[in-house]
Amino acid sequence: MNPFHYAFKVKDIESTRQFYVNILGCKEGRSTEHWIDFDFFGHQLSAHVSANIPEPDYCGQVASISVPVPHFGCLLSYEQFDQVRDRLVQHAIPFVVEPYTRYEGQVGEQRTMFILDHSKNPLEFKAFKNQDEVFAS
Repeated sequence: MNPFHYAFKVKDIESTRQFYVNILGCKEGRSTEHWIDFDFFGHQLSAHVSANIPEPDYCGQVASISVPVPHFGCLLSYEQFDQVRDRLVQHAIPFVVEPYTRYEGQVGEQRTMFILDHSKNPLEFKAFKNQDEVFAS
C-alpha cells in the first residue's frame, strides 16, 4: 500500500510538534514557522497554521456511537494500538471515544479509539483483528 499525504489546519507549530512528536512518537520532517511535516506511521502529515479551524461535527453514527467528522487516523497492529493507547493515557490525553472493540465476533472486528489533538483535530486509531477484512463488506 502506498503512503498517503494529508494536509490539515493547526493553531500553532509548537503545540502541534509537542503532540505529534512527544505524545504520539512521530518523527518530525521539514518545517517552517507556518507548517510542519510528520512521519505518521509511514504516512506524511503536513500541519499548516490557520486561525480558522472548524469545530468537529459529531454527525457520524458508527455502531451506535457518535464520532467526529471529518477525522483522520491510521490502521495499526494490535501491538501499535496498545502502544499509542498507553502513550495517550500516560500524557493524560482524553478520549473522545474510549478504546473498545467494534463489531466483536463479526467480519471486520476492530479495536478503535478517538482523540483530539491540541488543535481539536479528531483522530481515530484502529487495529483490525484480521487485516484481510479491512475492506470487507
